[in-house]
Amino acid sequence: ASSPALQHGVSYHIFNRGIDRCDLFRQAGDYALFLRLYTGYIDPIAETFAYCLMRNHFHLFVRIKPILPDGKTPNTRRPTPSQSFSNLFNAYSKTINAQRGRTGTLFEHPFHRIPVTTDTYFTQLVAYIHGNPQKHGFVADFRDWPYSSYSAILSQRSTRVARPQVLAWFEDAERFALAHQQPVKMSEVPGAMEDVWE
Repeated sequence: ASSPALQHGVSYHIFNRGIDRCDLFRQAGDYALFLRLYTGYIDPIAETFAYCLMRNHFHLFVRIKPILPDGKTPNTRRPTPSQSFSNLFNAYSKTINAQRGRTGTLFEHPFHRIPVTTDTYFTQLVAYIHGNPQKHGFVADFRDWPYSSYSAILSQRSTRVARPQVLAWFEDAERFALAHQQPVKMSEVPGAMEDVWE
């Protein structure tokens, strides 16, 4: 099965899980490895607004960078955006396979991608992604989950997440935190109904 190619200048909710529901991340080092590879493969081609990595699946909210006026993309090597994500997943799979003594991909194929097109969807999706570890019972309070962008967006420390843009959607940090205390309007998050993964 194939999915529509990721388009420049478009925002997407990207999510996927381990093949055969296998664990993608088993220890702190696995999460760190994924984020390190993510920086190398995805930062050149996309802005990241929110992310959450959980044991057996993940959610990303990104905007693929536009093509520059001279026709060049910001990435000099210029794989397509879809290829950049595939390269990330392959690189992660290769390292984890070597550690675990397994072969083949770790991720379901193709990865899910849904264009994010409305302001309501933007804000609801950020809250939905950050709330996921609590929804799936990994923690009692999503704010305690260390592998999401929630605390990075609220902190002052340096981050690769597009903090100013995200806070601007909510107006400020206080309203950002407040919005995360409200129930997510699931009808405003296309694809949320597919996320029944445990």
